[in-house]
Amino acid sequence: MPEHVHPLLKPLLADDWAAIDPGLPKLLELLFSRAAGEDWHKAGTFKDHLLGVYRTLALWDQPREVRLLGLFHSVYSNEYVDLKLFDASGNRAELAAAVGEEAERLIHTFCIMPRSLFMRRLLEEGDLPEEGMALEREGKPDVLLSMKDVAVFAIATLADIAEQWHSWQDEIFTGFPGPQKPRRVAEHWAAALWPGPLKPTASALSMLSRLAKPLGDMPPEWDLPVPPVFARCTAVLEPADEMAAAALYWQAVTRALPIGSPDPTRRALEAAVAHNPHVAEPRLLLAQLALAAGDWEAARSHAEAGLALLTDWGTAWDKRIAWSGWVAWARILRQSAEARRWPELLGGLNGLGLVG
Repeated sequence: MPEHVHPLLKPLLADDWAAIDPGLPKLLELLFSRAAGEDWHKAGTFKDHLLGVYRTLALWDQPREVRLLGLFHSVYSNEYVDLKLFDASGNRAELAAAVGEEAERLIHTFCIMPRSLFMRRLLEEGDLPEEGMALEREGKPDVLLSMKDVAVFAIATLADIAEQWHSWQDEIFTGFPGPQKPRRVAEHWAAALWPGPLKPTASALSMLSRLAKPLGDMPPEWDLPVPPVFARCTAVLEPADEMAAAALYWQAVTRALPIGSPDPTRRALEAAVAHNPHVAEPRLLLAQLALAAGDWEAARSHAEAGLALLTDWGTAWDKRIAWSGWVAWARILRQSAEARRWPELLGGLNGLGLVG
């Protein structure tokens, strides 16, 4: 694997948890003994989600306590879901003994704070608040966050939402993180049918790009690496561009464009990349078209860019296929471009594989 690929990519793909963190297997044993693999969660199980958030934070080179925040981020339940794997009102010491006091403090605070309000405040301010942030809770004491806490929870929120969000949540949570107007399932039955068409989100990334923007200017002494997404938190994705890219991509993958020639699909995918250069999957489809046309250099360029973006995110934008599947496919595309070889017959595609 080339040197520029993240050193944790192979251990993550192999589920080699001890190679990532020697203490991780015991923590996973504790977590999974609480039936995280049996609980439903948006695009899979709660176990899948927690591992996915951890994976992203690991690829972002976050400190251990922030990675563990991602791994246990909803285990006391939160304002969105009832997934109580540990009892915050009873024995917080059990989790603290396992993950450390600072990680447990972050986990507990992230669970009890009003997260939608947190996101709205940060989006409104547009900067990390030097005085910290006070989050009001009805009938309970305010949750007080330091400036660094705000940054940590913004990083965790980016990873959390990116891992799970697809078109079903676009419809369920229209206008998120704004206040949600109650809508009856009986009247909105089509939106309620899970998992829906599993389209990539058409609204979440533009919001996340604005949430990420303040993270580009964190003090070095915090030892919180800037997430690599959105050009290292310097670019803002406009909502109209996100919607256009998602629509163009979906037209391409569902064959809604003329198929007499690959040109309309290629143009749609190129436009999708122009509108939203922050996701991998349109580039990987372009790599396939380039391989079929024998344009080896273009194929390699698209495959390299796609693989880099998949590594940056640690999660898939098109959640019909798992992140690991997209990574494997990106590597096949890159390897094929380097070898200047691609199947001429449809049956040959089914036999593609990757070694090393």
